[in-house]
Amino acid sequence: MKLKSLGIEEIEALRKIEFNPFIRKYKRGMKRVALVYPNKYVGGISNIGLQIIYSKVFENNAYCERFYYDIFEGIRGFENSTPLQNFDIALFSLQYELDYFRAIEILKKSNFKGLKIAGGPAIMINPKPLTGYFDAFFIGEVEEKVGEILEAKSKEELSGIEGVYTGKEDKVRRVKAKVGTHIPTEIVGKGVYGRCFILEIGRGCIRKCRFCVVRSLYSPPRWRNLNDMPDLKGVEKVVLVAPSPTDNPNFIEMLEYYVGKGFNVSPSSIRADTVDEQLIELLHEGGLKTLTLAPETASEHLQKIIGKGITSDDILNAAKTSSKRFNKIKLYFMIGLPNEKMDDVKEIVNLANKVKEIVGAVKISVNPLVPKPHTPFQWLPFGGLQNVKKGLNQLKRKIEYLKSETSRLKIDARIPDIIEYAVQTILSRGDESVSKVFENNDFKGLSKFLGEQKVDEVLPWDFIDHGYSKSMLLKEYEKVIS
Repeated sequence: MKLKSLGIEEIEALRKIEFNPFIRKYKRGMKRVALVYPNKYVGGISNIGLQIIYSKVFENNAYCERFYYDIFEGIRGFENSTPLQNFDIALFSLQYELDYFRAIEILKKSNFKGLKIAGGPAIMINPKPLTGYFDAFFIGEVEEKVGEILEAKSKEELSGIEGVYTGKEDKVRRVKAKVGTHIPTEIVGKGVYGRCFILEIGRGCIRKCRFCVVRSLYSPPRWRNLNDMPDLKGVEKVVLVAPSPTDNPNFIEMLEYYVGKGFNVSPSSIRADTVDEQLIELLHEGGLKTLTLAPETASEHLQKIIGKGITSDDILNAAKTSSKRFNKIKLYFMIGLPNEKMDDVKEIVNLANKVKEIVGAVKISVNPLVPKPHTPFQWLPFGGLQNVKKGLNQLKRKIEYLKSETSRLKIDARIPDIIEYAVQTILSRGDESVSKVFENNDFKGLSKFLGEQKVDEVLPWDFIDHGYSKSMLLKEYEKVIS
């Protein structure tokens, strides 16, 4: 969980190559707002949500600096090295559950005394484990509420703002923002996509994957078209981001436009069943080096269970179609799915090896399923078995097999330790009692959150109204376990 901090020379180098159209000098009387991303700079600068919030803070005549965990350990701002404790409000963006540990570390080290507000996907899923550390949480898409939040001077004044949860509210409805014209400019720095302009072409997803929270957290799906996009200058690369970019009905038109303008163009992901020769040619012309696909599973019966609608044939067809232009494909898989057997795991290796034979090189990433709240899988046990201990042992055997076979077949594989995914499950499904792990790393008594959750009990996140019917999730869950 510990991340290496960048040195002063590295920080100065990042500052020099950044283009920041928003920053202005602090003037007396301006509210100081810290935008905190408790993870790496390269991830934070590539997050379009943070870009939007940053711009909105300045629009509201406040002063803002960004804080990243690998920049001064998150306790001094990136722009001017201002100490976090000098700010009036700290807005934390929590994208992943493991960021909780770093967020709390930042709060403690900085001795921050101002208003502490957390938002982001992890908070929209379930903020209960963090209620003792933050004054409030924002549930939803915050851009239209930034002004109201900045006007608040206390926790009490935050209460009552739509989407804000302070711990006192019985129910909180998720805020949905309008997706209209794209922000006209943004910070351009060196992020996970390289130096580029990030274009958000859509929110939400039309798919019904049973493991994924996107359809609940960002419904309804909303798309942008070319007329919504800004004129781009000063960059050579654009990245088209959305949960499933190829589902945007304007996706090919956008690719053709930006490639035709001479930009390098990269989508955040590609669905295998949308791959055809036209798409491959455009991606190649746009400078994409590696095609990334996410079959999740190579097993036919598990494909039906997860509901993604991608088959192994789709992956192989995509590999064949792309082989003239791409000599490497990256594949994402999950293990620990319900009703999963060792033969299903063997199919992962078989499929990866077939793709390797077609294109020349393959890289796979295999992660244990985290049964997320707000999905039909929210009641499932971690590891896929009712007996959690047996499920963990099975996961270990599956991982050992994958490591051994991918090594034998010379398949580049990223296969992580299952412990961090067990921790993610506890944090995403836990209640206030989970907070003890942040003080002494004590997980005693918390294994219940790894086990099968009872369908007739109130769940810690049930107070959040994301607009879906829990009974509909239950019907899908019953189909899976029947």
